[in-house]
Amino acid sequence: MNADEEQESPWWVYLLQCADHSLYAGVTKDLARRLQQHNGQLAGGARYTKARRPAVLVWSEACDSRSDAQQREYALRRLSRAQKLALIAGADEKG
Repeated sequence: MNADEEQESPWWVYLLQCADHSLYAGVTKDLARRLQQHNGQLAGGARYTKARRPAVLVWSEACDSRSDAQQREYALRRLSRAQKLALIAGADEKG
């Protein structure tokens, strides 16, 4: 991947729903790879999701930069569960 492709590739902030119905927020450049990591198909992943597999991607949003994605992730983590579920439901209605 050259420098131009690196700049064009978006950062993603995402929400996973785990087997215990808990929600997990994260940031990545590669959603498919990160989901495989969370589910143990590739090395990596978070300790939190390791104990709560399988994890399913329920919401994602592209961001222009890592900084923007991390700020959005921080805001998501501060939302209540009900607010996160409303965000997910809103995405389902649009999508």
